[in-house]
Amino acid sequence: MAARKGSSKEARRAELCKAVERALLVRGLEGLRLRDIADEAGVTPAAVLYYGDLDALVHAAYQQAIERYSQEREQAANHFTDARDQLWACIDKGVASGPDDALTRLLFEYWPRCLRDARAAALDSALTERQIAVYSAILVLGQAQGHFALKDPPRLLAASFVAMEDGYQMEVLASRRTRTEVVTALWAYARAVTGHDLAGHV
Repeated sequence: MAARKGSSKEARRAELCKAVERALLVRGLEGLRLRDIADEAGVTPAAVLYYGDLDALVHAAYQQAIERYSQEREQAANHFTDARDQLWACIDKGVASGPDDALTRLLFEYWPRCLRDARAAALDSALTERQIAVYSAILVLGQAQGHFALKDPPRLLAASFVAMEDGYQMEVLASRRTRTEVVTALWAYARAVTGHDLAGHV
């Protein structure tokens, strides 16, 4: 019985995190209220508080969003054994589909809090390091396979890939650049630092 109760509580917590995500996308982080989450979840604010205060709920939702984003990208890259295919998949999966890309928007809604909140900053650093690790592993593999002629250490190049993505994501979310333009820019960088043209995968 205890196990079933625990499972039920975790299921409700997961549902509540989804409600937090939906409310964040509608209201934004600064305008978010406990009532907004309760309305999305179809419960009372008091019922929401059973699972934590507003900051704790938002933190948990952000944590889950990071895990989902990271896993989706890692799985896309790991689907291939050839580093050239992995690099193409990594870039393709990492760029927002457009201004309404819910998962990417969610991550960027929380980003400003990292400037003043140590817990938020730690989560964001973990996300960055995880993305760098994916790129770095692909670059090392590509070098070992003889496909990439790297111009600099893999980790340095990987960090630059992630930094470029972060900058470009906001451009896509703000409708200043299209996803295609951003992917093309990242392919150009990949060609410059690896010697391989990813355009050949299209």
